[in-house]
Amino acid sequence: MVKKILLYNSGGGLGDSIQLFPLILGLQKHFSDTELYYLGAHDNHFIGRLKEYNIKLKNFDINLKYFGFRWWHFFSVRKQLLKNKIDNFDLIIDLQSKLRNTVILKQIPHQSFYSSTLNFYFCTKKELKTFIRKELELVDYSINLINKTYFEESKKLLPEKNYIGFSITQGNVYRQKSWPLINFIELAKKVLTSGKKIVFFVEKSNIDIVNQIKKSLPEAIFPEHESKLACPALVTTLASRVDKVISIDNGIMHMVGLANIPMVVLFGPTNSKKFAPKVKNIKILDSKVLYNSKDISKITIDDVFKFI
Repeated sequence: MVKKILLYNSGGGLGDSIQLFPLILGLQKHFSDTELYYLGAHDNHFIGRLKEYNIKLKNFDINLKYFGFRWWHFFSVRKQLLKNKIDNFDLIIDLQSKLRNTVILKQIPHQSFYSSTLNFYFCTKKELKTFIRKELELVDYSINLINKTYFEESKKLLPEKNYIGFSITQGNVYRQKSWPLINFIELAKKVLTSGKKIVFFVEKSNIDIVNQIKKSLPEAIFPEHESKLACPALVTTLASRVDKVISIDNGIMHMVGLANIPMVVLFGPTNSKKFAPKVKNIKILDSKVLYNSKDISKITIDDVFKFI
């Protein structure tokens, strides 16, 4: 019987964690009496910024920062486990494919181990590959898991209809995923002429961008800025009151995707098949497909507007 499962994720973004929701919920449904633990190389967002989504996971703290990304962790794992009196796991699920991280992770005592690294070389049982990849039923996240307080707040912030949302800022600065700000501003102006109201999902910390938008678009609404409940879950409940959201590949895209509303998502250098939200009504505009280029700026305003 499987009583303890450990999930390991090396991704550090909020979007990386949100993408795991269906897998986590699927595992919890299949192994209903099992304790599910989470070990991340970075912050555990499930007990941090994403806690209002109410995804129940136990935190597995091995006290090694950036776990798996330092070779010396290989020699420290056992020591930390003995120090914290941690038993072995019935199953460890490795959700990344970096060889170093997998080799280090495998030092944690376990009965069974799943990993796609080196074409599933480290999997202890062949049937695990089939089960995780094909047989396990993934479970879609229901926004009803979010406390009703956030829905009530969203209704106060966006009390009417005919809203179009925009998510325009990227968290990962190492790849140029952002569409030019001037393009978003001009697109929003065209949306206004159609009688829609424009909503921007932009954190207050992006003060320069916010000021540029407000200067060009006095009608722009920044609902999160007016709330003391600002958090990712509020973005999702706000999105549930919007007709459609235009977004780049970022964390907010995944928060909006949980509301399962119509979306238009712009991709440049990143993989749209891998990272696009799994929503019913989504139009993906990928510069690699449209223009054979990783340069997202090649996507035109008209390319986007015709799908709004």
